[in-house]
Amino acid sequence: MEERLAQMQKELVRLKWYAGISTLLFITAGLFAFTSSGISRFKEISVERINIIEDNGQLRMVISNKSRSPEVLAYGKGLTPPIPGANRPGLIFYNDEGTENGGLVFRGAKDSSGQYHATGHLSFDQYNQNQVLYLTYADDNGDQNTGLHVDDWQTAPAFWDWRAEYKKAQELPDGPAKEELLKKLMEPRKGQRAVAQRVFIGKDDSKTAMVTLADRLGKPRLQLLVDSNGNAKLNFLDQQGNITYSLPK
Repeated sequence: MEERLAQMQKELVRLKWYAGISTLLFITAGLFAFTSSGISRFKEISVERINIIEDNGQLRMVISNKSRSPEVLAYGKGLTPPIPGANRPGLIFYNDEGTENGGLVFRGAKDSSGQYHATGHLSFDQYNQNQVLYLTYADDNGDQNTGLHVDDWQTAPAFWDWRAEYKKAQELPDGPAKEELLKKLMEPRKGQRAVAQRVFIGKDDSKTAMVTLADRLGKPRLQLLVDSNGNAKLNFLDQQGNITYSLPK
């Protein structure tokens, strides 16, 4: 009996070793298969966020839902004051230095009053500044802005430094000093704004298709229009927005 028990124990030990070695070999083979190809294939996945990173872990793109969308980053760090995330589902792009430089976001829903709000926005940012080329559909219950925009941004200071100074100025007590500082920040050089829309190609709420070209202060100076009835017009404007010449007359 004792000899039989001893034999059974030996067989049990052999089985444990066999199971352990087989499991190890299976795991090793699986890991080798994965690392040798570097590719996994799935029929379908459900995720809240995907980070596309470089070999050193630096972000290059984030794909996320609304709640897990990232805050705005510069050189891999949040801004001061921060621009929080959790409000822009879609894709966010980052440059070689880990600074946000564009994205694709989209939203749309009705609120409790039955009013709808919808947006679609594809943008590309100037280096260390904000967006300068963007395609936008923004619709607040029928009040639409739809088109291609080209903006000017100053080259210095960096957007986050300029924004921090602007936020500080906004917190000053109302008065001439505050207004003068805000004006200086928005127009650091005479005739040149810190940011100005220079080109718009799109349509307005009246269904008029248009091309608008503006000066460096963002004031429209030339408009090509085709209204909802098919009437075409070319307008030249002065800095105050008055039409100085129009075709057809």
